[in-house]
Amino acid sequence: MNEKTKQAAAALAYNPTCDNAPRLVAGGRGSVAERILERARAAGVPIYHDAALALALAGLDIDEEIPPELYQVVAAVIAWVYELEEQELPPGQRIKKD
Repeated sequence: MNEKTKQAAAALAYNPTCDNAPRLVAGGRGSVAERILERARAAGVPIYHDAALALALAGLDIDEEIPPELYQVVAAVIAWVYELEEQELPPGQRIKKD
């Protein structure tokens, strides 16, 4: 499997009181991506499937803020997470596939 076809995953954090933009807290491809997803599932963290976005985010450095060209798509992900929190869905139902 070449690097472009490997699964990618990324985890973001955003604190509007001290961050200018969401920042990468974990990212990678292949086995690293699998570990990120396993930890997210175990912690009940919502999982949003978007292969192109995951690849773009996984290429950032840890603690790097997302670039402006990703603001709109990441804002949609954050809105989806807020919507999930309002619905109080169980962790197994907190997944969106592209």
